[in-house]
Amino acid sequence: MVAMEIFMGIMPIIGNTIIGNAATTITITPPKSSELIDVSQTAAPDALDPATGFYVQDGPLFTAVYQELVEFNGSHFTQVVPVIAQNYSTSNYENYTFYIRPYVHFSDGVQVNASTVWFSLYRTILMGQGPGVSNYLGLLFSSSVYASTGYAIPWGVNNAIQYATGLKTADNYTLTAMVLANVLSHFNANNATIQKIMSYPGQAIVVKGPYEVQINVMEPYRFFLEDIAAWWGAIVDPVFVDQHGGVQPNTPNSYANDHGMPGTGPYEIYSVSPGLTTIVLKATPNYWATGKNVPSVAQPAHIQIIEIEYGLSHEDRVEMFDKNEAQISYVSVPFFNEMYSGYAYKIPFSDIFANLGSQPSTFYVSMNNEIFPTNITAFRLGLEYAINYTELADVFSFNHTVLALYNYLGPITPQFKEYYNPGNLKPFYYDPSLAIHYLNEAAWEGHFSLVLPNGVVLGNSSSPQLKTLDIYAIAPVTSLEQEELDIITQNLGAVGISASPEYVTPSVTDTWTTPSGTPALIFLGWFPDWPDPIYQQLIAQTDVSDGGISGNFAWVNISTLNTMYQTLPFLTSQTQQINEVKEAYQLLYNDAPYIWLPSPYTYYFVQPYLKGFTYDQFTGYFYNMMYYQNFSYTPPSYTTTTPSSFPTLAVVGIVVVVIVIIAVLALVLMRGRGTPKGL
Repeated sequence: MVAMEIFMGIMPIIGNTIIGNAATTITITPPKSSELIDVSQTAAPDALDPATGFYVQDGPLFTAVYQELVEFNGSHFTQVVPVIAQNYSTSNYENYTFYIRPYVHFSDGVQVNASTVWFSLYRTILMGQGPGVSNYLGLLFSSSVYASTGYAIPWGVNNAIQYATGLKTADNYTLTAMVLANVLSHFNANNATIQKIMSYPGQAIVVKGPYEVQINVMEPYRFFLEDIAAWWGAIVDPVFVDQHGGVQPNTPNSYANDHGMPGTGPYEIYSVSPGLTTIVLKATPNYWATGKNVPSVAQPAHIQIIEIEYGLSHEDRVEMFDKNEAQISYVSVPFFNEMYSGYAYKIPFSDIFANLGSQPSTFYVSMNNEIFPTNITAFRLGLEYAINYTELADVFSFNHTVLALYNYLGPITPQFKEYYNPGNLKPFYYDPSLAIHYLNEAAWEGHFSLVLPNGVVLGNSSSPQLKTLDIYAIAPVTSLEQEELDIITQNLGAVGISASPEYVTPSVTDTWTTPSGTPALIFLGWFPDWPDPIYQQLIAQTDVSDGGISGNFAWVNISTLNTMYQTLPFLTSQTQQINEVKEAYQLLYNDAPYIWLPSPYTYYFVQPYLKGFTYDQFTGYFYNMMYYQNFSYTPPSYTTTTPSSFPTLAVVGIVVVVIVIIAVLALVLMRGRGTPKGL
């Protein structure tokens, strides 16, 4: 025994390496196998009605509860798969025919058929909220009618109503809106008059049979399937809607916004806290797709309960993930090390970090073209050059890598190479002297003054000093967003502009539907609704018809662009499209409606035992595809090479000598203790 202990003490130096004991395997399991807690969303939804909700954080919930005719194929966002529709066809990208699965029903048991599709999409359009206006303008309803009457009317339904009822709606869009709202609010698919309206051929959506529906866009458009694949294409329950407020033109449904509705999805809304800060979903018990051959995005739920905690503090998002209480979380880039160092289990960073990379999104400070003082072009240009873009990019730096897209010129992002900044215009850059030049010009034009930190006055010193400008942001902001706002306000202060953040909830932004009702400066971002850079980036952010919550928070209103945009998305010549995008870029460059901020990479912290985490750039992730699988990790054995000046043979020789000495000592010890008889 003694000899063995001495030998083991010498053996590790052979080969100049110290060898430690084998590490213990780490196994990480979910605390509750039937429950998932998601704390990654830093702000609450703006609404639970898919015809009103229009924020990125709405996506995972809407995707779990509501479904569409077709949906994005998981992470393959350029592909769509049939969900409520069993199949579909189009020969000209103008007329799309869908055949509805005959066994689809809502969680409350109400059956889905072709008339449900007619009801749902017409409801979304007539309500005139952000999703309907932004996603169907010029496709399913006329932009000119909308501009002249203020109503979003599905094209042709005015003629359908007159044909079926005799009411003079063909040229009266106000009457059309009122009658259609009444039809939708007292919807009975078995009513002969309603059937006559729905089956009228010359309109946006035509019911051709119990499970056959045709959607007719106003112009051939090859991205239309991608358009209806997200939640503004959601099929909703007519019975529930009519029991809870019905449908009114240009009006949200407050009950549905606060409580949600039955959907056809794999989850149903179980509970909602005040302010939408906590929402619990439960797997739909009678889910229609159970046992059916459906795409993976429509599969039944694996995890029975989803608890979504919105807008938690940074500290809570760190603590709940590190203690294995939450399965999905998020922190700003500067706090990655805090999250990782506090994690309860010592495993590689890559096992808990899902980096999804750059997305086709823009982040900005919008400058309202219609209200003072941002209605002065020179003022907007002054702000463009006042911002230190390099300092903003550094906020997103981790291990010497900037985890954000920066130094770009929106509204189209570099992911769409053919259409991005085709004239190679130079993005705005930090130049305080040039900023002061433009602001001095703006002060004279706007009859106000600015005082620089050194006391120099811009504009007429006898003019009143410009009041503090509020920069509106969605509460609660992350620490990273706060750092960005601090940099922006400091940069503006350096050129004489006093600015202060003003925090509002997402639901407040849904009321920003007029130029006068929209703040001068808004710190926000825009994610396209489907992968069309022209319709969903350029037009959505700069067409006056999309003013406010529909995407154009700057209320850009350039007549040349407004006219161009009516045909630009539908041009069949890519060369002509690119040339017109180039012209649009130049006009927007001169107008300077947005300060383009770094667009952060999308990432999440995900527990290593949570599998099936699939992300789509346009709808978020899919709770029903997630499942649990215990995670095991065995750290590598601890080995350290130690320098030695002895050759290997010399070391071996020393060891042999030591062994001989040990053997002699052992023999002496044994004899000293006495030997058994017979030896």
